[in-house]
Amino acid sequence: MTDQNTPPAATGVRRAAFSFIFASALINSLSFGIMIPVLPKLVEQLAGGDTAFAAEWNVVLATSWGLMQFLFGPILGMLSDRFGRRPVLLISIFGLGIDFIVMAFAPNMWWLLIGRIVSGITASSFSTANAYVADVTPPEDRAKAFGLMGSAFSFGFLIGPVLGGFLGKDDLHLPFFAAAALCLINFVYGYFVLPESLPVERRAPRFTWAKANPVGALRTLRSHAGLLGLASVGFLFHLAHIVLPAIFVFYMGHRYGWDVRTIGFAMSGSGIMGIIVQVFLVGPIVKRIGERGAVLAGAFFGAVGLALYGFAPNGWFYLATMPVFALMGLLIPGLMGLMSRRTPPDEQGQLQGAMQSLQGIAAIIGPSIFGLTFAWSIRNDATLNIPGLAVYLAAAFLTLALLIALKVARPAPPEPAVA
Repeated sequence: MTDQNTPPAATGVRRAAFSFIFASALINSLSFGIMIPVLPKLVEQLAGGDTAFAAEWNVVLATSWGLMQFLFGPILGMLSDRFGRRPVLLISIFGLGIDFIVMAFAPNMWWLLIGRIVSGITASSFSTANAYVADVTPPEDRAKAFGLMGSAFSFGFLIGPVLGGFLGKDDLHLPFFAAAALCLINFVYGYFVLPESLPVERRAPRFTWAKANPVGALRTLRSHAGLLGLASVGFLFHLAHIVLPAIFVFYMGHRYGWDVRTIGFAMSGSGIMGIIVQVFLVGPIVKRIGERGAVLAGAFFGAVGLALYGFAPNGWFYLATMPVFALMGLLIPGLMGLMSRRTPPDEQGQLQGAMQSLQGIAAIIGPSIFGLTFAWSIRNDATLNIPGLAVYLAAAFLTLALLIALKVARPAPPEPAVA
């Protein structure tokens, strides 16, 4: 839906701009997805084949990446509010391409760590991409647009690992060169095509470190009514979602005896269902039940889906419950729609940066919470007999998110349509 006073030309520009951002998010996610099956093997290779040592380094690399998201998400968001979205996006995409080249040539683990640190910094540009979406999308269409952005990330992480596994079969460095090429092509394309979405008159008057640091960014969530409560719902969602990369490969193998191939098919199936929800269901559902309804439905179905995952006595039961869990994809588009309505144009970057920081915190603490819980539950399986304990814990986090959302997920006052 567009405002009746919006000229057709402006609508066309919006669509073209969103198309680039969607393509940019897809290419960036694809480049990250390519690394998923390859990076652990490269770490093991650089560790001299010592799997235990490689596993310890993998924790260091993952934690460093999450920490950079926490620290730099607000900085890039604030920079985009002050200087515009375009330069921040282009510099981040270019930096990510160079980073993949560094990782491809990494002679030891320390170089790989530097690469993951730079990767965490440049990946914070996802917050700027979401701010761009808020700039070029009318308020009533933002939930649908955020859903499409989520599908771009899902597509990338669905296709990327397959491509990475194929390219890395004989040479573990080749996938990194492929990821670098994708990013640099994206940079060149954006340099010539991407318009600026934030006019000078709507930008923040100055860059202030007080708001750009993570603590200051989180404080900005208190500056507008309802943002802090909604942000807590988003944090609990991201924390619960960490259970998937943290333990599910181990969980499926331990409980159902699935091999790597079966696990890969199951995860691909789950990803496809998530894409269907984000592309085809978010828009119609938000139109019918509103952004609040989408948040509540996403939290409810996510909690139920995870509880069913934890209960599933066999693999077939697990597979049958995947459509329930996939409806969790309604939560974030509805949530970001509500939050963006409460935030003025010159603070959209700050909002997305603050949310990126919260996601970074979840990425730092989530693997330990779920990994240690899972390890404890299977060590005590004979007496406890709850192998799905960590999954139930994730369901509890989403249940808490649902209870908070019932109170805070209220419609925002109407704002003028984007010109």
